[in-house]
Amino acid sequence: MNISNTKIFILYSDSKSFKKITMSQVSNSEIIDQIVAGAVQDQAAKAPGLRQAHAKSHGCVWGELAIADNIPENLQVGIFSKVKTYPIWARFSNASGPLSQGQLQSDKNPDGRGFAIKVLQVEGKKVLEDEPNAQDFVLINHPVFFVREAQDYIRLAEVTAGKLPPETLAYEFGILQQIAGKKTLNPSEIQYWSATPYRLGTQAIKFSAKPQVINTADLPIPDSDHYLRAALVNTLTIEKRDVYFDFLIQLQSDSDPKWVDDPTLLWDENISPYIKVATIKIPAQEFDNSDRKQFDESLSFTPWHTLPEHEPLGSVNASRLKLYKTIAQNRREHNQQVITEPQPYAIQS
Repeated sequence: MNISNTKIFILYSDSKSFKKITMSQVSNSEIIDQIVAGAVQDQAAKAPGLRQAHAKSHGCVWGELAIADNIPENLQVGIFSKVKTYPIWARFSNASGPLSQGQLQSDKNPDGRGFAIKVLQVEGKKVLEDEPNAQDFVLINHPVFFVREAQDYIRLAEVTAGKLPPETLAYEFGILQQIAGKKTLNPSEIQYWSATPYRLGTQAIKFSAKPQVINTADLPIPDSDHYLRAALVNTLTIEKRDVYFDFLIQLQSDSDPKWVDDPTLLWDENISPYIKVATIKIPAQEFDNSDRKQFDESLSFTPWHTLPEHEPLGSVNASRLKLYKTIAQNRREHNQQVITEPQPYAIQS
């Protein structure tokens, strides 16, 4: 794709229009402390051994991320700086957390869908050091996020608790309804987005994983609480079909900081189209077994498992640093799991 006429938004080193959030601000923010405290309390009450978001997995699968050999020069940054194929682990999920007493929501209920990718054997110093060779990408099946800023998480909890009227977050609830209202028949056949912005060196971007085969059939939802896992098993194990996603990047071309500070705003693809930078391949495989499920539960995904060149931007992403780290640590301690960096899948000869 020719992007020679695309204006590139330069940030941090060349612009003072951004609200740069430092690591110390992330660690010491009272707002973020409130968010974490509420999440920890909810975790202890409902399911200390489970994730508090994206709790239900449809499958943890292995694959590869192949960096393209024709990436425009201005996008050759970080993990995209050289042509290489990386091993990955990927996890498909429902977006909701556990219900009371650790019960997980049925796939038939309205919900968002998640796609988390852990790229392995990535060289370079990372923002978080607990997985020094991993680069995580976390995505949902909607192009924008459902809150404008970190403080909206607190307002959302207050609305849920009846302390604030629902109309306080009418805009945000509207986005949640859009996310939950999407019909998903197979998690390997829908598009996913980062929703929140990230760095690409000195540029602001969002990213997306778009399947090369998209299911547009208007079929009824199967009458099963676990039909999304069954669909993935059917694709990868029964039919033995490989699954491919195009990994795409969208540049922000407007210098107004609102486009980075507010992740509920949709970036116009007519102004800045998505550009392919890599291909995700998930080979046909067996994954619906106890060993893989146990491995799945041992994994931890966070956008802060990252090279500095791909640092998350904005207050929503800033809140994720301490929140994800704390919840994952509590979960692993409850489950008596030793924190180790995952290794690539070993193909049996």
